Parts: sequence; structure tokens; C-alpha cells
Amino acid sequence: MAVDDRGPAGAEHVEIVEVGPRDGLQNEAKVLSVDDRIAMIDRAADAGLRRIEAVSFVNPRRVPQMAGAEEIMKGVRRGPDVSHIGLVLNRRGLDRAVEAAVSEVNVAVPATDGFSVRNQGSTVDAMLDTLADIDRALEGTGIPLSVTVSTAFGCPFDGEVSTERVVEVVRRIADTSAVEIALADTIGVGVPGQVTELVGAVAAVVGGRALRCHFHNTRNTGYANAWAAAQAGVRVLDSSVGGFGGCPFAPAATGNIATEDLLYLLHRSGLHTGVSLSAAAALGDWTGARLDKEPPAYLGRAGDFPA
Repeated sequence: MAVDDRGPAGAEHVEIVEVGPRDGLQNEAKVLSVDDRIAMIDRAADAGLRRIEAVSFVNPRRVPQMAGAEEIMKGVRRGPDVSHIGLVLNRRGLDRAVEAAVSEVNVAVPATDGFSVRNQGSTVDAMLDTLADIDRALEGTGIPLSVTVSTAFGCPFDGEVSTERVVEVVRRIADTSAVEIALADTIGVGVPGQVTELVGAVAAVVGGRALRCHFHNTRNTGYANAWAAAQAGVRVLDSSVGGFGGCPFAPAATGNIATEDLLYLLHRSGLHTGVSLSAAAALGDWTGARLDKEPPAYLGRAGDFPA
């Protein structure tokens, strides 16, 4: 089967959720302008990315890199085939997201109290109550809800996280109208065997919802984990152009897996994404130039194969 820039034609499809404009930028020392962030989002759409985590409705005093969410949503190029996702952590954030007309609301619910209290100022149980309130408030808006279970593979404060704990949190999320549930390796501690086990256990309780995975490459296992997820049947994966990213509230957290490197892995393995590898690599370089740092991704340096 021939492999082109967007994956083998007619092959099984894997959806890529581009998280660079939010998760990719939120931990960077340099704060990009609203105009640069709009350009980044629009260029991602031009590359073929159809779901883009564009903004975060958090307190800009805590995360200044995410200031200007409303201005960005006003400035991005809208289209019926591109979903602009807004991250929401509380009811105030939801009200802002609805007013800004995001395409999709994503709520992060940690699997551990240690991370939840430090990152979001509440326990996991309290966050699940907040999620239920957000879910009720979204009724009638037409905006779909997705939920990310952060620290699903390990916590910087509470240590190991059991599969049973993650399943318990997912089971409570499944009581909402969420159309998709994501498992996030927030600090990049997971390994492929753990991915296989956790995906299998969670699949039994998601109630037919789409399952998504989010990996960081902190310990150089992110791409192996992404492949393990794909092998386990996951067909939605997060990544960030250039491989930028990290959490300001997770010590030593480093970048997300890079979109361009993930595309190479998936395309050469016979899966289709519909995303241009060359355009994604160019956007990773463009983003790095604006952040004044070299992208962690390799494709921008090594290039595709065959050339």
C-alpha cells in the first residue's frame, strides 16, 4: 500500500487531536501573542487537523500563556469541518467557553487527589461534582462534552495509580453525556504494557463512547505508548506540533508527543490520518521560531522517508 503525506489512501483512519495551541504552549517561558496563536490554529487546520485544542478558559494570572481565549475564538477561521476545543475546569470557565462559541468543551478530571488539589484546587470527588454541573449546564447548547482523565498512568504527588482507581473515575464520568473519554499520561511515566491493560479495562466501562489517549514523551516512551494504544483499538490520539508542552503544575513535565513524529509512525505503519506530515513539521518549526527554541520533534530535522 502506497504511503503519501497524509497516510495510505483507503487505510483505517486514526484521528489526531492537535493540542499544541493549548497544552503545547501553556508551560513555555515565552508567551505568544494572540495573533500568533490564531495563526498557529489556522495553520493546523490547513495541515488537515480537524480537532484542535485551541484555548483554555483558566485564570490568566495562574497561566498567563493562555490569556486572550475570547479574542482567539473571535479571530480563528471557522469552518464546519474544524472543531475548536476549549478546556474548562469550572463553571466560570464553562460560561466563558459557551459565550465564546467553542465547538467542543473538554473538562480535565485528575485520577488523583494530589494532582487535582494542586492543579485545580479541588479533590477528585469535587471535580466530578463540578463535571456533573457542567454537564447539566451544557444541556441544550449543542456543544459536545469530552472528558480527560489526567494522571491516569501516574501522579507526581501520589505516585502509582492503580487501574482500578482509573476505572472508578471513568465509571463516574460515564454517568454524564460525555461523548469521548481520554486517558492522559500527564507526566510521561506510562509504558506500553500499562497502556494495553488500562485501555482494555476502561473500554469495558465507557459505554460505547470514543476512547482517546494523550501521551507525553518525558521518559521516551510516548510514541511506544501511542502505538500500544493504536494496537489496542484506540483511534483518537492527542499530539502537539513540534513536541512542545508540559503542565505548569507537574514538576519536571516535558513535552507532548510531536504531531509530525506521530504521523510518521502511523503512516508508515499503514494507518491514515488525513494530516499532512510536511505541513505539520513546518508548523512545528514555525512555532519553535516564535518560542525561540528548537522543537523537540525529530521530523523537522530528519525529514520524511522516502524523501
